Amino acid sequence: MNTIVKSLMSGGLAALACAHSALAQEDLPGWIKRTDFSGDLRLRWEGVYLQDAEDRTRGRFRTRFGFESEVRDDVKVVLRLATGGGNPVSTNQSFDDGFSLKDIGLDRAYVEWEANENVRVLGGKMRSPWFRAGGNNLMWDSDLNPEGVAAAFGSGMFFGNVGWMVVEETSAESDVFLYSGQAGAKLSVRSEDTLTAGLGYFHYTDVAGQSPFFFSSTLGNSADANGNYLFDFSIFEAFAEYKTRVNGWPLTFFGQFAQNTEVDEEDTAFAFGVNLGSSRQRGQYAVGYAYHVTEADALVASFSDSDFANGSADSKGHLIKASYALRDRIILGGTFIFSQFGEFAGDERDFDRIMLDIEFRF
Repeated sequence: MNTIVKSLMSGGLAALACAHSALAQEDLPGWIKRTDFSGDLRLRWEGVYLQDAEDRTRGRFRTRFGFESEVRDDVKVVLRLATGGGNPVSTNQSFDDGFSLKDIGLDRAYVEWEANENVRVLGGKMRSPWFRAGGNNLMWDSDLNPEGVAAAFGSGMFFGNVGWMVVEETSAESDVFLYSGQAGAKLSVRSEDTLTAGLGYFHYTDVAGQSPFFFSSTLGNSADANGNYLFDFSIFEAFAEYKTRVNGWPLTFFGQFAQNTEVDEEDTAFAFGVNLGSSRQRGQYAVGYAYHVTEADALVASFSDSDFANGSADSKGHLIKASYALRDRIILGGTFIFSQFGEFAGDERDFDRIMLDIEFRF
């Protein structure tokens, strides 16, 4: 008898809970129902080892919180806040300054319009619109959110994007804009294998003579006597990515080549590597390896990987990553960088970095 009563009570409570949840959903404002919230918090221990300098270790953290809200069926607004102190290629904050308050800023603020099933238009401070083979950071740091207008196209196996970005606006000098375009195709090779390949072109206007973007240095790009950029940048890019599975494990090979057509030497950058596995769910893990080479004036160093080679062009080296999902949405990670920079400048130095992370996603 007690078992029957408990069963009835349990079922009744469950029904009440469901009814309450349904009523609560009905009471919510419409914009809440059309909005998805997300965020993450990452804790990091980092060791930085620069030749001829004192070794450095520090604790760091990153937190991001944002939402996507549908204005109409084909239009959504995206906003995200993040730590980072304004750095365009890093949202990390260090534990220091006597427990002081930490900076937080607007990381993303853009509108996305789905014009039709093949075309999307973005405007504002947006997530990167550019395809990065294997997710590599040779040209674009993963934290970079450019500002301007972009359109992405896709039809069958073909895809592409175009963009107009505002890099620097100034009343004293010519403004710096970035005009970009990529085009490629995703081909089915076997039952589950795909090959994605394509070309890109990125043209910056009036960079020569400009002061460094955000940072106080051109970060390995050639500079004039005043410390300003010496050359312009018009970058041709070729990329490829091959995805397959080995014993059920996702496996990706990738490569990227870039060349600045505005200079005659120190104009080339390339990366290649491999990623194995996935750490999205509990018990899963992933590893990856990449090799990067960036000559002094191949890329705009301010926008490339901020962790690799101290964020500098005129660099080369190895990057190893590993991650393991302790639980769903709780990820352990490690990144190991072994690099050199400054060869063309005549001051080559080793730069190694170790980063150990635990990340909580919600």
